[in-house]
Amino acid sequence: MGFGVKTNTEYGNRNFVYEIEGLRQSEATDKFNNPIRKSGTVYITVPYGRMNQEMRRIARMGGKIVSIKTLSEHSQTNGQTTNTGEKNKPMTQAKPKSDKKDVPVNTYRPKNPFIGKCLSNQELVREGGDGTVRHLKFDLSGSELKYVEGQSIGIIPPGTDAKGKNHKLRLYSIASTRHGDDLNDQTVSLCVRRLEYNHPETGERIYGVCSSYLCGLEEGADVAITGPVGKEMLLPDDEDSTIIMIATGTGIAPFRAFIWRMFKEREQNPDYQFKGLAWLFFGCPYTPNILYKEELEELQRQFPENFRVTYAISREQKNKDGGKMYIQHRIQENAEELWGYIQKPNTHTYICGLKGMEGGIDEGMSAVTSQFDVDWTEYQKELKKEHRWHVETY
Repeated sequence: MGFGVKTNTEYGNRNFVYEIEGLRQSEATDKFNNPIRKSGTVYITVPYGRMNQEMRRIARMGGKIVSIKTLSEHSQTNGQTTNTGEKNKPMTQAKPKSDKKDVPVNTYRPKNPFIGKCLSNQELVREGGDGTVRHLKFDLSGSELKYVEGQSIGIIPPGTDAKGKNHKLRLYSIASTRHGDDLNDQTVSLCVRRLEYNHPETGERIYGVCSSYLCGLEEGADVAITGPVGKEMLLPDDEDSTIIMIATGTGIAPFRAFIWRMFKEREQNPDYQFKGLAWLFFGCPYTPNILYKEELEELQRQFPENFRVTYAISREQKNKDGGKMYIQHRIQENAEELWGYIQKPNTHTYICGLKGMEGGIDEGMSAVTSQFDVDWTEYQKELKKEHRWHVETY
């Protein structure tokens, strides 16, 4: 095929992007009404060593390769069509970590925390749900604490531990945008579940020190805050990017900040008008445990072309094998479509929640990529190098 791609050894370790038209979709993916399906054009990232093999596979699937560019050339020159009718903007990757020097970090440290005040403490779990999860809003007035979406703050609970030492700080993902819930740049919010479990030997009910402190915090009470910290979970600047968010429980906290910035606070962000696709996967045990449910579904109604929500409700829904529906099963159900998005150079995937969720996600993606002779483990390593695969689990 005469696309003028050099075969010198200098390209041996590089990736190329194929622009393809007419690629047949599966019955499952044809049902979706997303921009990438409507456009008729798909972009696939291909390692140099697999170029010929990928060309043959595309031909078998009825596709026509329109162009081949290096990944860097594609990122600089190619745009993504959106439903706004505006002129395409270039697709870009997230800034390298070295370019994140302007992100605020450790304005306040454990030895000298900022003492804020609790403005509100609201229950998020509705009747019939499991456990307690609180949305807390703290006043930052008089502080120098600024943060961006995807960062965390530290909370130092009062009192001492069994050894008589001051309690150590606990980190919590920030659940508000940089403007805060009051849109005045003077608050920060958290989403906190009270940790409860039975002692494995005594059977005694144990409650987490810091989570219990926060969940019981009264309005007007002081709270010792450190940070902010974290540069792993930051949003890219690209307004046309695809953002895939996978969360369980309070792992939704940073994604609430993402989604509010993308859709709910557009007037406050004239320099960031999101026009891409945001897809949230959220796992919980019962419907009453869907955190921020009303707000999420209202935004979905307002932005149907740009925002999707997929729930995995383990105690109410069944997977294809008849077992409980966990978030990894939703990923496996949608893995083929997700794979199509993940290959685009301006797609970022974020995972936040319990550590156990990662294995199931990898299993689902591996099952799909193996159909295209792609090793998911190796491909995921490349995504991490490009700062497009972000994980914060605990």
